[in-house]
Amino acid sequence: MPDAARLPYAVTLAAPDDFEGWRDAARALVMAEIPPEAVTWIVEGDPVPLLAGGPPPVPPSDAAPPRVPRAFPDLAQQVIRHRDPARFALLHGLLHRLQAERALLEVATDPAVARAEAMARAIRRDAHKMHAFVRFREVPVDSEGALSAPLREAIRVAVPSTPAPARNARTVALALRNLGPLGDDLLAEPTATPAAEPPRPAPVEPPDAASRFVAWYEPDHHILRAEAGFFARRFAALRWSILTPELSAHWDGVEVRFGPGARRADAPAEDAAEALWRTYFGAIFNPARLKPEAMRAEMPKKFWRNLPEARDIPRLIEEAPRRVAEMVARGATPPAERRQRAVHLPAHLRGAQPDRPASVDPAAMPSADLLSESDYAEAQAALRRDLLARNDLPPWVANATQPVMGEGPQHPLLMFIGEQPGDEEDIQGRPFVGPAGRLWNKALEEAGVTRAEAYVTNSVKHFKFTPTGKRRLHQSPDAGDITFYRPFLQREIALVQPRLIVTLGATALRAVSGRAMPVTKLRGSLLRDPEGHPFYPTVHPSYLLRLPDPAAKAREYDRFVEDLGQAAATARTLPV
Repeated sequence: MPDAARLPYAVTLAAPDDFEGWRDAARALVMAEIPPEAVTWIVEGDPVPLLAGGPPPVPPSDAAPPRVPRAFPDLAQQVIRHRDPARFALLHGLLHRLQAERALLEVATDPAVARAEAMARAIRRDAHKMHAFVRFREVPVDSEGALSAPLREAIRVAVPSTPAPARNARTVALALRNLGPLGDDLLAEPTATPAAEPPRPAPVEPPDAASRFVAWYEPDHHILRAEAGFFARRFAALRWSILTPELSAHWDGVEVRFGPGARRADAPAEDAAEALWRTYFGAIFNPARLKPEAMRAEMPKKFWRNLPEARDIPRLIEEAPRRVAEMVARGATPPAERRQRAVHLPAHLRGAQPDRPASVDPAAMPSADLLSESDYAEAQAALRRDLLARNDLPPWVANATQPVMGEGPQHPLLMFIGEQPGDEEDIQGRPFVGPAGRLWNKALEEAGVTRAEAYVTNSVKHFKFTPTGKRRLHQSPDAGDITFYRPFLQREIALVQPRLIVTLGATALRAVSGRAMPVTKLRGSLLRDPEGHPFYPTVHPSYLLRLPDPAAKAREYDRFVEDLGQAAATARTLPV
């Protein structure tokens, strides 16, 4: 093989964010065993370095393709969008090292890994800023149907043939409503979308062919192509263009087209909706949470000249103390009414009900082996009725909408036991339909377990929360709550008769085992509860949702899928 160190090669990419081109070239370089230091990366249109070599050789036909952990492609797609000219070589170096250092991405102190993660964070930050600070302005149309201030010819924006109809305040308000509260946008840092072709959602109604909205924006990095899909989904009912110095994006209601860059003068300076937008911003401005330094960090002054509300910020800051004093004088807003009427009797009307048993006695149930399908459904319904009939429910149950019982077949391969219902479960009356449940469903599918093989329930059957205005803040069940519901859970296990129980989180582990036990130390172990049922502890999927670091979240999700797969494999070895 030639000496790659003395024979530099050059790879040319079609665009600064050409992830597919980099991926194909980097795979070939690794297969050909060409080290990163022997390659010069060039973006088409940029000056070619004097010492750049020729194209790299084709890798041997029998060379094994490179293998990477699940987190690397996502990391690479984000780093490719960074403006650092060394990003291509950095990723090539990581790909080269990953073939021998499989756990490299887990070494946060490695300089190359730390640099790549920092670039990815910068890209997510830049995308977050773009989502928050792009402002569309309507391009006026004259009586002949032509744009009174036409865009540059290079942008290739179609000129309508008919005049635009008059736009009333409600039409513009509906468009502005799609933006959502600006304060909410500034609280979270969304993960940037992959650098694939933007999705093509079907708009609710066809965009107005006689109107176009144009925005000027100056991103710090090459993110427009990746983020165009966000605006296509959010403003599907408008025909819009986003102009940047290097690239432009145009949505016609069907697809996003990309064109050359533009100048600030190509975008309109203002439109009739400026006053409406400034009124909207003033209405959502919360003076009680004003932090000028944090606001300037989130809304740097470089964006102010594109934001109509920026001219109102000094006035809003000056008025904030007076408005806060008025809010304090008015007093607190009472909590909102419950969104759905509870099915429980009020506490003062509860009493002994002689037609229903007042205790939960698993021995009073018929043998689960003798239950027919209809008997099984009736036994589940009876368990719910017995819970509703209790007159000693914990006081906080009065706030819940309804009990949430388990779902699934009798004699399943796996019985999953979680903590308690969440907000969505409490409203729908079904287990695991919220964010954690959707993540669990996805992991279950990846682990090769069908829903027909799984029964899912919770240790505590009611949603325990603190009402705060329009939100209901989850409260973890305490030892008394777990103890109260444990007889119902034992009766449910005796009815379902699973081959193996999987406990999700510390509450479920305590409810099944009867005592507090560490999930992290017992995770993946095969244990038996006091009644002799085998069970397998792992984490609750809500734990994965709370992880702030995307790389750690990806690693823990993979481990969670492995736990579910291992539990299924173990269950298949147990006697029926």
